Amino acid sequence: MPENHPPRTSAGRGLELLLDLRSIIAALFGIYGVVLTVMGAAGPSRAELHKAGGWNVNLWCGIAMLVVTALFGGWAVLRPVRVQPGSERDLPEHP
Repeated sequence: MPENHPPRTSAGRGLELLLDLRSIIAALFGIYGVVLTVMGAAGPSRAELHKAGGWNVNLWCGIAMLVVTALFGGWAVLRPVRVQPGSERDLPEHP
């Protein structure tokens, strides 16, 4: 007889999404992307621009990181990890 598995709730789906490696990578890129974008938008000094060959490197790298964040986040949401029934570890039941 197959075991009866309770249906997955939205809280269980949220936990799976939170623990998905793509979500963690997206969060890290997002944090660094926001920091770099803000620092680049705040206006670099002339010395920083001269050192970077006239490019506002913080701004452009921050924007690129935010694009990568959107890609990883979209990938994690649109193609979630599917766990096969019965492949989960048997955890002790709580009364």
